[in-house]
Amino acid sequence: MIHETFVALDPKSAYAQAVTKYGHNLSIISAKQLAYDDGVVRCEVVIAIPRTLYLEKSTEIEVVPESKSSEEVRLLDELSVLKSQLKEMKDELVHDIQEEDTVISKVKKLFIKTGIDEKWLEKIFTSLHGTEMLEDASLLVAYILEEIDETLRVKEESFIKKKIMMLVGPTGVGKTTTIAKLAARYAYLLEKPYKVVLFNLDSYKIGAIEQLENYADIMQIEHHAILSVDDFKEKLQQVGAYDVVLVDTAGMSPYDTQKFIRTVEFMNINTKIEIEVNLVLSATVKYEDMEDIYKNFSFLNLNSLIISKFDETKHFGTLLNFMLKYGVPMSYFSIGQEVPDDLMLAKKEYLLEQFIGDVHEG
Repeated sequence: MIHETFVALDPKSAYAQAVTKYGHNLSIISAKQLAYDDGVVRCEVVIAIPRTLYLEKSTEIEVVPESKSSEEVRLLDELSVLKSQLKEMKDELVHDIQEEDTVISKVKKLFIKTGIDEKWLEKIFTSLHGTEMLEDASLLVAYILEEIDETLRVKEESFIKKKIMMLVGPTGVGKTTTIAKLAARYAYLLEKPYKVVLFNLDSYKIGAIEQLENYADIMQIEHHAILSVDDFKEKLQQVGAYDVVLVDTAGMSPYDTQKFIRTVEFMNINTKIEIEVNLVLSATVKYEDMEDIYKNFSFLNLNSLIISKFDETKHFGTLLNFMLKYGVPMSYFSIGQEVPDDLMLAKKEYLLEQFIGDVHEG
């Protein structure tokens, strides 16, 4: 792996530079603030890039395997151009059909109205070109729902090995309540009780430590307020007897450089157990905000999404559209405020049932 440093006024912008150059799914090595000679404080984010990708993007030289002759390369280039032209012709044809065909047009408008992206739908219609599926609205709707089901991903609950689960997300999304629900589930509600300890990194919000501590006292679960990175590292070295460490973090605005850097510092300590990062995302926010939240937190190398506030909306197309585009696995749904009852394992069927009700209304 090659390490490359990106510099900007905040971690989000520095990470955006890395994504622009190398794409998503990058690994962050470190993030820190430094005062430069010009007096401006900047953020340095160090990214790990596979060597082949680094060479490809940095040199912009396409390496041609020695086994291929120049004639073979020329033919491959011509085939590539021909393939591209055929795709354009097919896309234009399908677009014309969609504009004229009442079945496709009707189904397309229905799903767009519920929040599903037009481009994603057009890929489905393109794949069905020439089939009888496009002539029956009911069959077409059923097929699209099956495609959504196939595309959605779920992270299965597993206790094969000890784990550290860190919950991150914007302010007010319900991280602390979700932590309490998870603690109760692991310690009391499963066939086998697991030994759980709670860590709280949120020293910013007034009452945050007391709120989680109150939940811990009720459930008789050990709780620690973490004051520094060194304190976090020391406490993690003392949790060998526990099966699950649940870590609550401060709610973060995408523009709060200090909190982002602090969270990265906590994540980057050396531990024998990998830290799983779970983004808590509200089902009620609009699509643009979902994208902003995900892009701002994705550089923390997310393992899964926990969807909160299911009980505060009846329209799930926006959430589904987000899941279809970014493909992040879901782990849990928070369906109310009651601790511990209103938490369930993420299920594609449950999410689709809510969405289908919205489709039927359409």
